[in-house]
Amino acid sequence: MSSKAADVIASALRERIETGEFTGGRLPAERTLSEHYATTRITLREALGLLEAQGIIYREVRRGWFVAPPRLIYNPSHHSHFHAMALEQGRVATTQVIEAREVSAQLTVARHLHLCEGDTVYRIRRLRRVDGRAVLYVEHYLNPAYFPGLLSEDLTRSLTELYTQRYDIRYGGARFTILPGPLPSRAAPALNVASGTPGLLITRINRDQHDRVIDCDCEYWRYDALCVDVEV
Repeated sequence: MSSKAADVIASALRERIETGEFTGGRLPAERTLSEHYATTRITLREALGLLEAQGIIYREVRRGWFVAPPRLIYNPSHHSHFHAMALEQGRVATTQVIEAREVSAQLTVARHLHLCEGDTVYRIRRLRRVDGRAVLYVEHYLNPAYFPGLLSEDLTRSLTELYTQRYDIRYGGARFTILPGPLPSRAAPALNVASGTPGLLITRINRDQHDRVIDCDCEYWRYDALCVDVEV
Protein backbone atom coordinates (compact mmCIF):
# COMPACT_ATOMS: atom_id res chain seq x y z
CA MET A 1 0.00 0.00 0.00
CA SER A 2 1.33 3.43 -0.89
CA SER A 3 2.37 5.80 1.89
CA LYS A 4 0.54 9.08 2.51
CA ALA A 5 3.66 11.03 1.55
CA ALA A 6 3.84 9.27 -1.81
CA ASP A 7 0.17 10.02 -2.45
CA VAL A 8 0.71 13.71 -1.71
CA ILE A 9 3.75 13.91 -3.99
CA ALA A 10 1.97 12.05 -6.77
CA SER A 11 -0.98 14.46 -6.52
CA ALA A 12 1.33 17.49 -6.64
CA LEU A 13 3.22 16.13 -9.63
CA ARG A 14 0.00 15.38 -11.44
CA GLU A 15 -1.14 18.98 -11.00
CA ARG A 16 2.15 20.23 -12.41
CA ILE A 17 1.85 17.88 -15.37
CA GLU A 18 -1.73 18.96 -16.09
CA THR A 19 -0.69 22.62 -16.15
CA GLY A 20 1.98 21.83 -18.75
CA GLU A 21 4.90 22.79 -16.54
CA PHE A 22 7.37 20.26 -17.94
CA THR A 23 8.49 21.64 -21.28
CA GLY A 24 9.26 18.91 -23.78
CA GLY A 25 7.44 16.34 -21.71
CA ARG A 26 10.45 15.27 -19.67
CA LEU A 27 10.38 15.29 -15.89
CA PRO A 28 13.36 16.54 -13.87
CA ALA A 29 15.85 13.97 -12.61
CA GLU A 30 14.80 11.91 -9.58
CA ARG A 31 17.41 13.63 -7.40
CA THR A 32 16.01 17.05 -8.33
CA LEU A 33 12.46 15.95 -7.60
CA SER A 34 13.36 14.33 -4.28
CA GLU A 35 15.12 17.54 -3.19
CA HIS A 36 12.17 19.66 -4.33
CA TYR A 37 9.73 17.62 -2.26
CA ALA A 38 12.18 17.11 0.61
CA THR A 39 11.71 13.36 0.49
CA THR A 40 13.72 10.19 0.03
CA ARG A 41 14.32 8.59 -3.35
CA ILE A 42 12.33 5.58 -2.15
CA THR A 43 9.22 7.67 -1.44
CA LEU A 44 9.65 9.62 -4.67
CA ARG A 45 9.88 6.43 -6.72
CA GLU A 46 6.73 5.21 -5.01
CA ALA A 47 4.98 8.40 -6.10
CA LEU A 48 6.31 8.07 -9.65
CA GLY A 49 5.15 4.47 -9.69
CA LEU A 50 1.64 5.58 -8.79
CA LEU A 51 1.57 7.99 -11.72
CA GLU A 52 3.06 5.37 -14.03
CA ALA A 53 0.34 2.89 -13.05
CA GLN A 54 -2.26 5.51 -13.99
CA GLY A 55 -0.67 6.02 -17.40
CA ILE A 56 0.24 9.64 -16.63
CA ILE A 57 4.01 9.20 -16.99
CA TYR A 58 6.30 6.54 -18.39
CA ARG A 59 9.90 5.56 -17.89
CA GLU A 60 12.66 4.70 -20.35
CA VAL A 61 15.81 2.88 -19.37
CA ARG A 62 18.77 5.26 -18.89
CA ARG A 63 16.66 8.23 -20.05
CA GLY A 64 14.34 9.01 -17.17
CA TRP A 65 10.67 9.86 -16.78
CA PHE A 66 8.38 11.44 -19.36
CA VAL A 67 4.84 12.75 -19.52
CA ALA A 68 2.77 10.11 -21.28
CA PRO A 69 1.05 11.18 -24.50
CA PRO A 70 -2.55 10.08 -25.16
CA ARG A 71 -2.89 6.34 -25.62
CA LEU A 72 -3.37 5.05 -29.15
CA ILE A 73 -6.92 3.78 -29.60
CA TYR A 74 -6.81 0.29 -31.11
CA ASN A 75 -9.78 -1.68 -32.40
CA PRO A 76 -8.45 -5.17 -33.28
CA SER A 77 -11.58 -5.96 -35.30
CA HIS A 78 -10.64 -3.28 -37.83
CA HIS A 79 -8.09 -4.05 -40.53
CA SER A 80 -6.86 -0.46 -40.72
CA HIS A 81 -3.08 -0.69 -40.78
CA PHE A 82 -0.85 0.83 -38.11
CA HIS A 83 0.14 3.98 -40.00
CA ALA A 84 -3.46 4.73 -41.03
CA MET A 85 -4.71 4.11 -37.50
CA ALA A 86 -2.20 6.58 -36.08
CA LEU A 87 -2.92 9.18 -38.78
CA GLU A 88 -6.66 9.01 -38.08
CA GLN A 89 -5.88 10.00 -34.49
CA GLY A 90 -3.60 12.88 -35.44
CA ARG A 91 -0.43 10.97 -34.64
CA VAL A 92 2.71 10.24 -36.67
CA ALA A 93 3.74 6.60 -37.05
CA THR A 94 7.04 5.14 -38.27
CA THR A 95 8.22 1.58 -38.77
CA GLN A 96 11.72 0.14 -38.45
CA VAL A 97 12.56 -3.32 -39.78
CA ILE A 98 14.75 -5.22 -37.32
CA GLU A 99 14.91 -8.49 -39.23
CA ALA A 100 13.29 -10.23 -42.19
CA ARG A 101 14.23 -13.79 -43.11
CA GLU A 102 13.14 -17.39 -43.54
CA VAL A 103 13.05 -19.52 -40.38
CA SER A 104 11.82 -22.94 -39.33
CA ALA A 105 8.43 -22.68 -37.70
CA GLN A 106 8.30 -23.56 -34.03
CA LEU A 107 5.34 -25.64 -32.89
CA THR A 108 3.10 -22.80 -31.73
CA VAL A 109 3.59 -20.75 -34.90
CA ALA A 110 3.16 -23.84 -37.08
CA ARG A 111 -0.17 -24.58 -35.43
CA HIS A 112 -1.31 -21.00 -35.87
CA LEU A 113 -0.51 -21.17 -39.60
CA HIS A 114 -1.83 -24.72 -40.08
CA LEU A 115 1.65 -25.92 -41.00
CA CYS A 116 3.96 -28.61 -39.63
CA GLU A 117 6.65 -27.88 -37.06
CA GLY A 118 9.90 -27.14 -38.89
CA ASP A 119 8.22 -25.91 -42.07
CA THR A 120 9.73 -22.76 -43.54
CA VAL A 121 7.98 -19.48 -42.76
CA TYR A 122 8.84 -15.84 -43.22
CA ARG A 123 9.58 -14.00 -39.99
CA ILE A 124 9.57 -10.21 -39.99
CA ARG A 125 10.49 -8.34 -36.82
CA ARG A 126 9.55 -4.68 -36.71
CA LEU A 127 9.62 -1.81 -34.23
CA ARG A 128 6.84 0.72 -34.49
CA ARG A 129 6.84 4.24 -33.10
CA VAL A 130 4.15 6.83 -32.50
CA ASP A 131 5.31 10.45 -32.41
CA GLY A 132 8.89 9.18 -32.11
CA ARG A 133 8.20 6.94 -29.12
CA ALA A 134 8.71 3.17 -29.46
CA VAL A 135 5.39 1.58 -28.48
CA LEU A 136 5.16 -1.74 -30.33
CA TYR A 137 7.52 -4.59 -31.09
CA VAL A 138 5.90 -7.05 -33.48
CA GLU A 139 6.83 -10.39 -35.01
CA HIS A 140 5.00 -11.31 -38.20
CA TYR A 141 4.99 -14.95 -39.32
CA LEU A 142 3.83 -15.53 -42.89
CA ASN A 143 3.11 -18.61 -44.95
CA PRO A 144 5.59 -18.09 -47.83
CA ALA A 145 3.41 -20.05 -50.26
CA TYR A 146 1.14 -17.01 -50.53
CA PHE A 147 3.84 -14.32 -50.68
CA PRO A 148 6.71 -15.30 -53.02
CA GLY A 149 9.48 -12.71 -53.07
CA LEU A 150 8.00 -10.66 -50.24
CA LEU A 151 11.24 -10.42 -48.27
CA SER A 152 12.78 -8.30 -51.04
CA GLU A 153 10.02 -5.67 -50.71
CA ASP A 154 10.12 -2.47 -48.67
CA LEU A 155 8.91 -3.86 -45.34
CA THR A 156 8.72 -0.50 -43.59
CA ARG A 157 5.45 0.03 -45.44
CA SER A 158 2.07 -1.44 -44.54
CA LEU A 159 1.89 -5.20 -45.07
CA THR A 160 -1.87 -4.79 -45.54
CA GLU A 161 -1.27 -2.59 -48.59
CA LEU A 162 1.56 -4.80 -49.86
CA TYR A 163 -0.63 -7.90 -49.71
CA THR A 164 -3.32 -6.18 -51.74
CA GLN A 165 -1.17 -4.42 -54.31
CA ARG A 166 1.30 -7.19 -55.10
CA TYR A 167 -0.53 -10.42 -54.25
CA ASP A 168 -4.22 -9.49 -54.56
CA ILE A 169 -4.71 -10.80 -51.02
CA ARG A 170 -7.02 -9.00 -48.63
CA TYR A 171 -7.70 -9.70 -45.00
CA GLY A 172 -10.87 -11.59 -44.17
CA GLY A 173 -11.53 -13.01 -40.72
CA ALA A 174 -9.14 -12.98 -37.78
CA ARG A 175 -8.75 -14.49 -34.34
CA PHE A 176 -7.37 -12.39 -31.48
CA THR A 177 -5.85 -13.28 -28.15
CA ILE A 178 -5.04 -10.43 -25.75
CA LEU A 179 -2.95 -11.18 -22.66
CA PRO A 180 -1.19 -8.90 -20.15
CA GLY A 181 2.22 -10.03 -19.03
CA PRO A 182 5.92 -9.20 -18.79
CA LEU A 183 7.69 -8.06 -21.95
CA PRO A 184 10.22 -10.70 -23.08
CA SER A 185 13.92 -10.01 -23.38
CA ARG A 186 13.74 -9.72 -27.18
CA ALA A 187 11.05 -7.02 -27.05
CA ALA A 188 11.88 -4.96 -23.96
CA PRO A 189 15.18 -3.38 -25.12
CA ALA A 190 13.58 -2.23 -28.37
CA LEU A 191 10.85 -0.53 -26.35
CA ASN A 192 13.39 1.13 -24.02
CA VAL A 193 12.18 -0.69 -20.93
CA ALA A 194 13.67 -3.32 -18.64
CA SER A 195 12.98 -6.97 -19.39
CA GLY A 196 9.95 -8.09 -17.40
CA THR A 197 8.24 -4.69 -17.55
CA PRO A 198 4.44 -5.11 -17.84
CA GLY A 199 3.19 -5.18 -21.39
CA LEU A 200 0.33 -6.38 -23.53
CA LEU A 201 0.62 -9.29 -25.97
CA ILE A 202 -1.87 -9.34 -28.82
CA THR A 203 -1.74 -12.43 -31.02
CA ARG A 204 -3.67 -12.14 -34.26
CA ILE A 205 -4.15 -15.03 -36.67
CA ASN A 206 -5.31 -13.69 -40.02
CA ARG A 207 -7.29 -15.26 -42.84
CA ASP A 208 -7.67 -13.87 -46.35
CA GLN A 209 -10.74 -13.34 -48.50
CA HIS A 210 -10.67 -17.06 -49.38
CA ASP A 211 -10.62 -18.09 -45.69
CA ARG A 212 -6.99 -19.28 -45.86
CA VAL A 213 -4.75 -18.69 -42.84
CA ILE A 214 -2.04 -16.46 -44.29
CA ASP A 215 -0.12 -14.97 -41.36
CA CYS A 216 0.16 -14.54 -37.63
CA ASP A 217 1.16 -11.38 -35.76
CA CYS A 218 2.62 -11.40 -32.25
CA GLU A 219 2.39 -7.81 -31.01
CA TYR A 220 4.18 -6.70 -27.84
CA TRP A 221 2.84 -3.31 -26.74
CA ARG A 222 3.93 -0.98 -23.98
CA TYR A 223 0.91 -1.26 -21.71
CA ASP A 224 0.83 2.52 -21.17
CA ALA A 225 0.67 3.29 -24.89
CA LEU A 226 -2.50 1.49 -25.89
CA CYS A 227 -6.24 1.52 -25.30
CA VAL A 228 -8.10 -1.46 -26.77
CA ASP A 229 -11.59 -0.28 -27.76
CA VAL A 230 -13.94 -2.71 -29.51
CA GLU A 231 -17.54 -1.94 -30.44
CA VAL A 232 -19.71 -5.03 -30.70
